[in-house]
Amino acid sequence: MNIFTDIRSVVIAALDAMVADGALPPGLSFANVTAEPPRDAAHGDMATNAAMVLAKAAGKAPRDIADTLVARLVTNAQIETAEVAGPGFINLRLVESVWTGVVGEVVSAGEGYGRSDLGTGTKVNVEYVSANPTGPLHVGHTRGAVFGDALASLLDFAGYEVTREYYINDGGAQVDVLARSVYLRYLEAHGQEVAFEDGTYPGDYLKPVGEALKEKVGDAYLDKGEDVWLEDVRGFATEAMMVLIREDLAAIGVKMDRFYSEKSLYGTGRIEDAIEELKKRDLIYRGTLEAPKGKVPEDWEPREQTLFRSTAHGDDVDRPIMKSDGDWTYFAPDIAYHWDKISRGYDALIDVFGADHGGYVKRMKAAVSALSDGKVTLDIKLTQLVKLYKDGEPFKMSKRAGTFVTLRDVVDQVGSDVARFVMLTRKNDAPLDFDFAKAVEGSKDNPVFYVQYAHARTCSMMRSAEGLGAKPADTVNLEYAGELAIVRKIAEWPRLVEIAARTNEPHRIAFYLYELASEFNSFYSSGKEFPERKFVKEDDIPGTASKLPLVSAVRTVIANGLNVLGVTPAEEM
Repeated sequence: MNIFTDIRSVVIAALDAMVADGALPPGLSFANVTAEPPRDAAHGDMATNAAMVLAKAAGKAPRDIADTLVARLVTNAQIETAEVAGPGFINLRLVESVWTGVVGEVVSAGEGYGRSDLGTGTKVNVEYVSANPTGPLHVGHTRGAVFGDALASLLDFAGYEVTREYYINDGGAQVDVLARSVYLRYLEAHGQEVAFEDGTYPGDYLKPVGEALKEKVGDAYLDKGEDVWLEDVRGFATEAMMVLIREDLAAIGVKMDRFYSEKSLYGTGRIEDAIEELKKRDLIYRGTLEAPKGKVPEDWEPREQTLFRSTAHGDDVDRPIMKSDGDWTYFAPDIAYHWDKISRGYDALIDVFGADHGGYVKRMKAAVSALSDGKVTLDIKLTQLVKLYKDGEPFKMSKRAGTFVTLRDVVDQVGSDVARFVMLTRKNDAPLDFDFAKAVEGSKDNPVFYVQYAHARTCSMMRSAEGLGAKPADTVNLEYAGELAIVRKIAEWPRLVEIAARTNEPHRIAFYLYELASEFNSFYSSGKEFPERKFVKEDDIPGTASKLPLVSAVRTVIANGLNVLGVTPAEEM
């Protein structure tokens, strides 16, 4: 049940009647007509922009359309009042039975309340984390992991067919550096003194990998050149790091559907196949790029290269796909990887990148547009940096990792649920300050605590009512403005899910949950001053029973929202 969709249908039906009566000309499009919460709750339960968006096409003044539309709307059994405001907006108040019906729908639907068919028949691939397999995940990866996982869950909740995917960057030079670093730990495991030069990975997390390598091959690689051991150690180290990364992901509640190896693109013809597809579209050519804008590097010189005509699909400049020595650029395997996704039949692709990948957005969108003939969409979400604090002071680095704070550091400090919620309290492209002390603080200023406390409070109230022998009544009794405010917020949930899914913005769920918790906790607290407002009354079992459907509805919606975010709803606090 989406009450906003229902009321919009009422508005559209009234507009159709106006067309039939000649009050509006035929052929008008009602696509931009909305029914949504008013900016100021004092103005009513809902507002529609119908008169404003139709005025120009209809050749009429907005107020004239609004006056006629209002006269029709008030005849509907669901609408109590309809009033014209300002230049032609219409504010609506709904009859109480609409709101009691919302509560009943929530209780009846349970975990299904808010689920949508918005994405039915649409296959979406969400690629996220995709960290180099050179060490444990750090706090920046944590934000990308949480954002991507919550987005995937949101899209699933909205009816899309979702695949969660991790792209293993195991085809570049950084994996050779990993192999050399593990080799040093291997020598160390044999009792040798080693020194980690710049560019190697000195973190303690590689010690057990070096010991495991010793256990596997003994002294076979001692005093041997890279031509003997590099390839084998590279594979051994990569697999060891992926085991570590999978454990890190599990610690934050992330489970991928698929891991895709970059290395599998090399020597298999997949890159060549993707480039051939672009050649068929006359998008690959030999050419010379203009000098970079701004200060030109001293060693820059114009040279002919193999280029992708990405400007034909919205990019600012054409992009090299092959180096002068004949090797592929970094962009070439990325093109092949996305061609593989397209070939797997996805209707939409979403990539979650770190903020430092901003320069890749236009070129990747151009490649997907070109390879799919514009039929597959690509949305690239950039996650900004996370700054860590504890009691207002910068959080110190992790010895285990050597140079950065790990995902495990975060989870060990506050737990997976808190970490996930806090990571979603800002839009993905906004910087995030994460203070470990504030994250576990028991106050309204801590959104994760406040939302969890509201859910735990509903659970406690239901247990108390059960202890009194009170069972939820068939219908809810809404007596106070605060109760109606809670129901109005509950009614927004299905609409909010669809908005968040359309925009790929799971942070909207976290914001919404805090708003719902605020409405509920505020009214609950008023019961201390006004005992008649209490939901559970020991001396009034029938009255308690009449309030329990609302309590149950709040519990259901908060739980559904937290589950979308991958946060376990607390039953006791």
